[in-house]
Amino acid sequence: MKQTILIVDDEADIRAVLAFNIGNAGYQVEEAASSEEAMAILLKKDVDLILLDVMLPGISGYKLASKLREDGNNIPIIFLTALGSERNLIAGFDAGGDDYISKPFSIKEVLARVEAVLRRSGTADKAIIITLGPLKIDTTTKIASINGRDMELTHKEFELLRVLAENPGKCFSRSDFIAMLWKEAPYVVDRTVDVHIARIRSKLGDARGLLQNKSGFGYYLDENGV
Repeated sequence: MKQTILIVDDEADIRAVLAFNIGNAGYQVEEAASSEEAMAILLKKDVDLILLDVMLPGISGYKLASKLREDGNNIPIIFLTALGSERNLIAGFDAGGDDYISKPFSIKEVLARVEAVLRRSGTADKAIIITLGPLKIDTTTKIASINGRDMELTHKEFELLRVLAENPGKCFSRSDFIAMLWKEAPYVVDRTVDVHIARIRSKLGDARGLLQNKSGFGYYLDENGV
């Protein structure tokens, strides 16, 4: 059975482009122009993921996400927004979002994020092995390996590496990692992320070149770095 993606955006052109491409990627698509329409759909249909615009007429995307979480609804949510500041990124995660895509975006990026979030939520019906050069990550067994050799990672190290591997080439700042992986620990500082990165790089051994640092921006994985 096809998985269903609910697109919530008040701009009809954006909905049309997303619906066309997401449908072609093999998903069932539902559309809503407002949070109120989205809630009506959610009462009648099972949805596997929501692509949710932040700036909506009436109830905002943030408020809709917060309401769903308060009601115990754990449907994965990816925010779509032109508000790309760090403050808005953190606000999105605080509201219960699973990921955050800034406008303008590429369809390729949206599809990659949808698949990654579905995989993390345990609802993806595609392969659960992430491969990037010599690196393989099994999201079910929580085992990462390099050239067939298992890496001895802590829980946070594994989650940090998984986020990077699910978004190859995408640069994540220390604040991004703290918002995603340490949101329940308000006193975590940038140095904590650096220490985890250093440990991961050490455990990558000869493949440490996979994990790159872009000065002033953050960290990313580069398959060509090996």
